[in-house]
Amino acid sequence: MQRRRFLQSAAAVFPVGLLERAGLAGAIGEQGAEAHVIPEGQDRLGEHHSLGFSTISFKVLPRETSGSLFLIEHTHLLKAGPPLHLHHAQEEYFYVMEGRALFQVGERKVELTAGDSVLGPREVPHTFVPVGETPVRMLIAFTPAGQMEDFFREQEMSGAPFKDPADFAKFGMLWVGPGLKA
Repeated sequence: MQRRRFLQSAAAVFPVGLLERAGLAGAIGEQGAEAHVIPEGQDRLGEHHSLGFSTISFKVLPRETSGSLFLIEHTHLLKAGPPLHLHHAQEEYFYVMEGRALFQVGERKVELTAGDSVLGPREVPHTFVPVGETPVRMLIAFTPAGQMEDFFREQEMSGAPFKDPADFAKFGMLWVGPGLKA
C-alpha cells in the first residue's frame, strides 16, 4: 500500500491522539486528510442500516480514503452471522469490542472476546456467529473497500440479506456455504 493511502486510512480509523503519539498526525495533516468525529452508536451519514440479525453503522466510507478502506460497526449482533464466503479483492479485519463470537477463517475456528481480533485474508473463506447471551459489538474493516458499501446497501434493501449467492458474485465475493451455528 502506498504511504499516502496508508496514512489516509490510518487517519480515518485511529483516534488522533494515537496518531500523534505514533508521530503520524503531522504527516496526515500535510496530506490534507480531514478528521471526522462520529459519536458512539452513530453512522457517518446519520443513516440507519439493519441486516435483520444486527445493526450496522458506516464509520469510514470508501470515498473518504480513495477506496482504500470501508469500516463498519456491527451492534446488537445476537442470533446469526453471514454465510461462509470469501472476498476476491479484499482483506476483512474483525475487532470484537463486546460479547463473544465464534469465527471460522479457512478451516480454523476460534472464539473471540472483547479486545480480540482476526483477519480474513482475501480468497480465504470466513464467517462468524455470536456466542452467548450478550450481543456482540465489533468493528469490521475492508481493505481495499471495493464494492462493500454497495453490497451492504443492497442487502439491507433486499429484506432478506445474505440469501442469494448471486449477490455475492455481483460484488466480488464467492458464497462458499452456510454460516456457523452457535
